[in-house]
Amino acid sequence: MLRSVKDMQAYTIRATDGTIGHVKDLYFDDEAWVVRYLIVDTGGWLSNRKVLISPFAIGHPDWAQKTLPVSITKEQVRNSPHIDTDRPVSRQHEMEYLGYYGYPNYWGGPGFWGAGAYPGMMLTGVGYSGAGSQYRQAQAESARAAAEAQRHQNDDPHLRSCQEVIKYHIQASDGDIGHLQSLLIEEDTWAIRYLIVNTSNWWLGHEVLIAPQWIQNVSWPDKTISVNLTRQAVQGSPPYDSAAQLDREHETGIYDHYGRPGYWTTEAKSERNRPDR
Repeated sequence: MLRSVKDMQAYTIRATDGTIGHVKDLYFDDEAWVVRYLIVDTGGWLSNRKVLISPFAIGHPDWAQKTLPVSITKEQVRNSPHIDTDRPVSRQHEMEYLGYYGYPNYWGGPGFWGAGAYPGMMLTGVGYSGAGSQYRQAQAESARAAAEAQRHQNDDPHLRSCQEVIKYHIQASDGDIGHLQSLLIEEDTWAIRYLIVNTSNWWLGHEVLIAPQWIQNVSWPDKTISVNLTRQAVQGSPPYDSAAQLDREHETGIYDHYGRPGYWTTEAKSERNRPDR
């Protein structure tokens, strides 16, 4: 199932012992195009402090009630490393955060999350209920994890605000096609599967979907995303209706139109070819 970033804003984050706050923004990895953290406004109970919540902690969402349950307590959040979400998050900040909660480092593997596609695949033997917290803590404190963290402490984490990129200009190979309206996120992997492009300043009244894999370049200073597609190809693509649920048939139509293999086939092939399988 795919969810719009805009729809997820203001979702309630529910800890095991009460409400933490509401989703204010999301940080995504601009290399893998995967959401790494939710930025949560805690409101009055924590002096309006904004905290990071990792998909590692998120259980089965209640989409009808717009609630995301997490396997941590309010006290854990209160004592978590203070990270200024209004400034770039460094790799050292990430390692401090992940180490505090006992989560593994997500980088360094061929998948979205380490060697796998889902956050839970990195928490083998760890239940959502928190019964495996001792295991997670032992894993975080292991010599191997410490050595890995040391090697990556100066890495650029490539984290970007979803809020920040909304309204970025979208440039085809032969001209402007519109601006970024929102992003569609896959709820299991937290991967950004599509950019929702509003073409109103060129093709009035239409929205189209473009996959991150078709991005040629992003100019962050110019707030422009260039895609390896022509305007004619975009204009002929299947239209997107935000009021309707996007199904696999519609997705297949999009990829077939551009003559590209679907992400669901390429990722399944990569998973089958993993050396550890």
